[in-house]
Amino acid sequence: MNDLSQTFLVSFQNSAVALAVLGSGGLLLIGLLTGVWKYLAIMSSEKSRAPYYVDIAHRASLMYSFSALVLAVLAGLSVWSPIHNFWAVTANLVYFVAAISTYVIHGALRDTSNQLARPHRLGKATLPNILISGFMWSLIVAEVGGTVVLLSGATVRLWPVITQV
Repeated sequence: MNDLSQTFLVSFQNSAVALAVLGSGGLLLIGLLTGVWKYLAIMSSEKSRAPYYVDIAHRASLMYSFSALVLAVLAGLSVWSPIHNFWAVTANLVYFVAAISTYVIHGALRDTSNQLARPHRLGKATLPNILISGFMWSLIVAEVGGTVVLLSGATVRLWPVITQV
């Protein structure tokens, strides 16, 4: 067994990897459950369509579940400290779940087909632009930043493997 294989096997004892794998499973389950919701909505609709954000919640949950697996692999290969990797994974997962939660809320309320359109609606309420803008910028920083941390850590470990060719 080479060093890279050993690193990968040991990585499942790493808290960042464990969190990402469990997060992936949870997101997959949400994707499956929103898929049931989508199916029931389609079957009860005269136009055979689910509410816009029910469909988005379903698809996003499935995509985020696979993204979390990529994060798990990157965290397992990363040379950075376990705490750095853990928080990088956590930042991504928190915002994955937060985004899906907003989709589920809009799907349940059937209040919009574009949550970023102004005025920002939440049921009958109007949300301030700064709230939505702030959330989106914090999401961008957390998801991109967390991924950059994990990818850079994995790159440091994998670059020597690539250059052996």
